[in-house]
Amino acid sequence: MGDESKSMEGEVNDNIYFSKAAVTDAEVNLEHHNPPPETHLYRKRWIMVLLFSSYSLCNSYQWIQYGIINNIFMRFYGVDSFAIDWMSMIYMLTYIPLIFPVSWLLDKKGLRVIALVATALNCAGTWIKVASARPDLFPVTILGQFMCSVAQVFILGMPSRIASVWFGSNEVSTACSIGVFGNQLGIAIGFLVPPILVPNVDDLDKLASHIRVMFYITAGVATFLFVLVVIVFQERPEIPPTHAQAAARQISPESYSYTASILRLLRNKAFILLVITYGLNVGCFYAVSTLLNRMIIEHYPGEEVNAGRIGLTIVIAGMVGSLICGIWLDRSKTYKQTTLAVYLMSLVGMVIYAFTLNLGHLWVVFITAGTLGFFMTGYLPLGFEFAVELTYPESEGTSSGLLNCSAQVFGIIFTICQGKIMDSFNTLAGNLFLCAFLLIGTFITAFIKSDLRRQLANQQALAAAALGRSYVQDHTGTSLLPSTHM
Repeated sequence: MGDESKSMEGEVNDNIYFSKAAVTDAEVNLEHHNPPPETHLYRKRWIMVLLFSSYSLCNSYQWIQYGIINNIFMRFYGVDSFAIDWMSMIYMLTYIPLIFPVSWLLDKKGLRVIALVATALNCAGTWIKVASARPDLFPVTILGQFMCSVAQVFILGMPSRIASVWFGSNEVSTACSIGVFGNQLGIAIGFLVPPILVPNVDDLDKLASHIRVMFYITAGVATFLFVLVVIVFQERPEIPPTHAQAAARQISPESYSYTASILRLLRNKAFILLVITYGLNVGCFYAVSTLLNRMIIEHYPGEEVNAGRIGLTIVIAGMVGSLICGIWLDRSKTYKQTTLAVYLMSLVGMVIYAFTLNLGHLWVVFITAGTLGFFMTGYLPLGFEFAVELTYPESEGTSSGLLNCSAQVFGIIFTICQGKIMDSFNTLAGNLFLCAFLLIGTFITAFIKSDLRRQLANQQALAAAALGRSYVQDHTGTSLLPSTHM
């Protein structure tokens, strides 16, 4: 707590420029007798975050729908396992070059435009895949998956932005967790549903029919969500929810430079360390999810459905972890301590999972995989919210985009390397490879300074508001409390 207090109070230079601005604004307001900015919470904020969560679910479901029945799609399209692995990794590869222009677009055009583009691309990709349910149309199914992967770039960085724009300071972490929750639930459904809808039958015509049904269901849901976003989704509330958001609105678009924002973030040492550690943790999760079918089938042949259920267990446990962590952060504001504890437990969970996978008991795998998922997937909203705290008043979309870019890079590297290690050695060696990088990430996390800028800005704004009330009372002799009539 001593280090956290020092970083919040003592790092003047570039770390405190925003709080100086807040104090200056407060003094100007007092001098001109201006009241503090009005804030208001709208009930529709829950509709916004739930709608976002829904179309995020639809997109993330498709990320893993090929990989979890890897062996079935290999036989149907006549390709090797590495080609099917790329149906998941294309989500990671597409993200890397596109995140910077998309983050710029988010800053310039806002939430509604990004939501419309995301759902339109996702909808288009699902209908292309409907047309690809033939053994000779693997390139077409790649095109459909590519469209969905582009849509994902417009989705992943949104939870922290929606939370900041629509929610109060005591609920932003919970709202961000709900936004991430949709992504996790989609992955969970992606683990569970494809093995059920597409059984491993020998007849290719029947297999094509099963695959087509799965694609049609996805396309129907994606189309419905696109229409819903067109009708319902709003850019932002009329009155901002927090003083920090009110201050952010006063920054004119002309004075904002996306390039300058990126450069400031790259000079923020605490944020750069978080970018690295977030990439290591989430990259490990991507690798485990993509290769899960291969891991389970190697030790438990013919258990495609249970492989999906184990994936479901990982993500459902992670969803619970995400919500608990979000609620805990809103109450405690212990960002670094919580992040470090969850990171350490992710490492412990990965070690236990690695050494119990080959014991021959599926029920043990379910338990260890669930423990791993609770902490590893539960880390996702922690990273988003800690990044926003470390980088305020920079755009939430930019900081989230850099975090996710790191995760995609490490995800591709870890997936390819772990797959090759599994082919050359065994699954234990592949999983220990990931454990080594989680250990490195845990050590780096311990050195991240807890510089909670957004919390400090809100505290300054509240102090300014209290000072304003005191000023009015002292100079008018009138109490601001409601009078009581006998």
